Amino acid sequence: MKKIVSFDVLAKTISKLKAKGRKVVLCHGVFDLLHVGHIKHFKEAKNLGDVLIVSLTPDKFVNKGPGKPVFNERLRLEAIAALEDVNFVILNTEPTAVGPIGKLKPNIYCKGPDYKIHSYDVSGQIRKEAAAIKKIKGKIIYTSDITFSSSQILNKYGNTYTEQQKSLIRRVKKKYQFSQIRKLIEGLKKIKVLVIGETIIDQYVFCEALGKSGKDPMLVLRDIKMDEYLGGAAAISRHLSDFCNKLSLLSMIGEKGEFLSYILKKLPKNIKFRYIRKKNSPTIIKKRFLDNVSNSNKVLGVYTINDEVLRGSDEKLFNKMLKKTIPNYDLIIVSDYGHGLISNKSANIICQLSKYLALNAQINAANVGHHSMKKYKKANCVIVNEREIRHEMRDKNSKIELLMQKLSIDQNIENLIVTRGTEGSLLYDRKTKKLSFCGAYAKTTVDKIGAGDTMLSILSLCLKSGFDKELSLLTSSLAAAQSVETIGNSEAINKVKILKSIENILK
Repeated sequence: MKKIVSFDVLAKTISKLKAKGRKVVLCHGVFDLLHVGHIKHFKEAKNLGDVLIVSLTPDKFVNKGPGKPVFNERLRLEAIAALEDVNFVILNTEPTAVGPIGKLKPNIYCKGPDYKIHSYDVSGQIRKEAAAIKKIKGKIIYTSDITFSSSQILNKYGNTYTEQQKSLIRRVKKKYQFSQIRKLIEGLKKIKVLVIGETIIDQYVFCEALGKSGKDPMLVLRDIKMDEYLGGAAAISRHLSDFCNKLSLLSMIGEKGEFLSYILKKLPKNIKFRYIRKKNSPTIIKKRFLDNVSNSNKVLGVYTINDEVLRGSDEKLFNKMLKKTIPNYDLIIVSDYGHGLISNKSANIICQLSKYLALNAQINAANVGHHSMKKYKKANCVIVNEREIRHEMRDKNSKIELLMQKLSIDQNIENLIVTRGTEGSLLYDRKTKKLSFCGAYAKTTVDKIGAGDTMLSILSLCLKSGFDKELSLLTSSLAAAQSVETIGNSEAINKVKILKSIENILK
């Protein structure tokens, strides 16, 4: 009998078996590392009925932390199918067992004893699954035998993390229990956050290379499709929307209001959008051409932009908005793309009025050579990459630690973070003169755009809330890892995913 089957095939088979009076039991999970706890769980589940089905979480929905699952869905399916007690195995199409329960209508849904107290489940999935089995007049039963954790075993004996990552995890684990971290992260919703910066429309044009033109020395591409996402400060506010209740975005769009309806549609409902219409300017568009659909390699960028700094009535209006708005917020996050929104005068107002200021004054292709963070006289938290700090300090050879120390003093920066791609990030605390390291947790990098903004937003939120440096770095690094694993800013940072990652990392 073939054990690994599709939903459609299995639904027909189960319907016939139930008609013959057979009792059907369903188990669901990731089962990354098949161990004795799983085997005992399946055996106990099988003893509850006649037919045992195991539904498997697909790779794309696994929230067990970076690098998970260790074993891909095909290998996990085959491992479970090899067990004598298992009759059928299916690959689920969603994160929870709600779908399999509704389609297969088992008599019993079986979970391990660690799911018995529903409030312990960060994702809230077990509540949905319990409701689904109740709806079809089945029942949920929790097994009682010995339990093990795949994540715990893999964390301890596998090569999931580097020694530097393990060191940070150990320090966090020593100070906190997961229940405490969960409470702290849930408490972030009390922080009132204002995001200031240019709103950008990110367009990704996927192409296929046809070859060199027969008439001109140029590459000819076939247009396949275009995806469109909110970028810039709008993307930052989206990333924060799952963490904060009171959240505002202060930005600018083009004089004619291009993309305004799109922006309003894509912004979550808990974000208050305030903006100016910049005279003689379009809404900023950054169009990037990629060499094919399956590959994120960018071959060309075309920007629609007027990056002249705000002047006259535009600057007066914006500064008036700053003065009126900033005092009402606990945390101000500025992402200055150097595209004309924030003048020197505006920067002074931001520095003077902010209770806690987080800053990313980034260098990009449109502003290199004429954009600097020096117009900001102080900040509580600043993020730069290694290229940006060397450009800012006009120093390409000195040790990065020395540059961080000097920049922190020169610009009155309380916490300075330097990101270094796959080498992780460094945080320098000017008050304690302590340097903290955090490894990069992303195992696959699809697109690096927006990673720095993502890390800054979550890091500053944590630091403002009183998290210690280690927990702040871990949480924000996991957010950045989540960001680079998707194209552009296609997905906002998900709080549950962060919590699940932390929960499993600390096991």
